[in-house]
Amino acid sequence: MIDLTTTYLGLELTSPLVASAGPLTGRLDTLERLAAAGAAAVVLPSLFEEDVVAGALERQQLFTRGTEAFAEALTYLPEPEGADELDRHLQLVADAKAHLDVPVIASLNGTTRGGWIRYASELVDAGADALELNVYGVGANPDDTATSLEVELLRLVRAVRDEISVPLAVKISPFFTAVSHFVGQVTAAGADGVVCFNRFYQPDLDLESLAVTPTLDLSTSAELRLPLRWVALLSGRVSCSLALSTGVHTPDDAVKALLAGADVVMATSSLLLHGPEHLGTLHRGLAAWLEDHEYESVAQARGSVSARSVPDPAAYERANYRQVLRRFTSTYDA
Repeated sequence: MIDLTTTYLGLELTSPLVASAGPLTGRLDTLERLAAAGAAAVVLPSLFEEDVVAGALERQQLFTRGTEAFAEALTYLPEPEGADELDRHLQLVADAKAHLDVPVIASLNGTTRGGWIRYASELVDAGADALELNVYGVGANPDDTATSLEVELLRLVRAVRDEISVPLAVKISPFFTAVSHFVGQVTAAGADGVVCFNRFYQPDLDLESLAVTPTLDLSTSAELRLPLRWVALLSGRVSCSLALSTGVHTPDDAVKALLAGADVVMATSSLLLHGPEHLGTLHRGLAAWLEDHEYESVAQARGSVSARSVPDPAAYERANYRQVLRRFTSTYDA
């Protein structure tokens, strides 16, 4: 029997397969299906601070509409205690904890330091076993330097770490100038794990309305290569847990993530395409591969093809770039 157990953020998991944030983790019925199919942990959809603030403002307007006609009216109205969006997320955390036998990880995407800290505390108080900071920002201000943005993010991690007692993960983008160094700094700031990577969804332009339109394309296995490379480069070089996210569609994808050094493998797009039960396919395929290749456990296989383990670690760096360009042959016949 293959031992599939792993540890992520200090949490003991039955396997490395985790259902990451998405529509399927936002409903109790699909959460239960994910757990039944083999999810060792679930990451709930991100709570966005903008949604909470917008909801609170809307409720405030409803409470106060027309009261300006009577000077004393405002004193009789109850203060809005929060937005429905926040209430829904807190209830989802509580319900997931009550009905699931796997760790429940809350996800938070804030815009202000006060918001990050407040909502982090509320999600933990609702019962989350761990918290994932979903860091998603675009450095569009020309006055912001790479250093200033990193410093502010590290301050945020420290502030949240000081506020909560449960394990903390930070989901970062791949666009930092020195990813390895920054991951080390995030760990030093108090993060127990790093998720590679946050998938940035790029807007498009509508040529008829001349409007900027949001777009969402589900990932493919080809997108696995970016997080795979960085997990392989980070494995054994940083002290935090490593989660690989993006491009995990097949059992082979999950195996590659494990061999590169991931503690857990996160999936969303493939579950949306094939349903929660696809986790069972990933689970069985991962176990079969390990058995066929005579591994006794996930721990034995993890990191066996990381940059620290392969004979030529440069294959993960510049060597790959040179070799690919040299070997490529165009199918176009001039």
